[in-house]
Amino acid sequence: MTETEEKLIDCHCHLADKDFLDDIDQIVADAKEKGVGAALVVASCASEFQRVIDLADRYPDFILPCFGVHPVQGAFTEEQRCVTLKDLEEAVPWIEKYHERLGAIGEVGLDFQPRICKTRADKEVQKKVLIRQIELARKYNLPLNVHSRSSGRPTIALLREQGASRVLLHAFDGKASVAREGVMEGYFFSIPPSVIRSEQKQKLVRELPMEALLLETDSPALGPDKEERNVPGNIVLSCDYVASAKKLETSEVSKLTTRNALKLFPKLSKLIK
Repeated sequence: MTETEEKLIDCHCHLADKDFLDDIDQIVADAKEKGVGAALVVASCASEFQRVIDLADRYPDFILPCFGVHPVQGAFTEEQRCVTLKDLEEAVPWIEKYHERLGAIGEVGLDFQPRICKTRADKEVQKKVLIRQIELARKYNLPLNVHSRSSGRPTIALLREQGASRVLLHAFDGKASVAREGVMEGYFFSIPPSVIRSEQKQKLVRELPMEALLLETDSPALGPDKEERNVPGNIVLSCDYVASAKKLETSEVSKLTTRNALKLFPKLSKLIK
């Protein structure tokens, strides 16, 4: 196994979040010490994009930036709302300007939680925003880093209808049988540390093939303890769980998931050499 394949890849995290403003240097150092070779840092709205680029400039050997418009705006505040076309309009110029630096378009997707997506019109706007970002991903030859809370089947169906071929469905919360529909399209599914407390995600690991699995943290969310801030270093918990469930050595899971990550996100190869 090469040194590159020994590195773990956090395929989805939010290091531009305000929870990391005070100690980001230590967070990155701790992650590297635990064997994390790179992290895809996603954004949810245009107001986060500059911070993501600044982080990529600060840690060019560790952070691969991603821009996207999330279906839920204000995702880490108390004022959450459904995405609008205006949110998308603000983001598109940034994506067009920085597309050569981006590792993916993300975080994008659908979120049909009733408290967020209250009407049929909300669903249609979410779909329009996602379709436009699928088009941008195709235009710039970028993969998609996708959110699908309470909307697994419609998200996979829309991706398929729109011809999206390079897709990561992060922290998928649907049935394994639905996830397998995505696997048939060649889509990948990333497993967060919360797998250790989620029967649904444990079933996902058991039933999906290693060829479709990646690792993530979704930091600062989806950690081993729901009440504590999650960090990229916790990805070792995801790796350990997958190894246990699949009856593999952790080194083998590291190798296979990193190989999968490099396949889906080829720009990672510039970071982990």
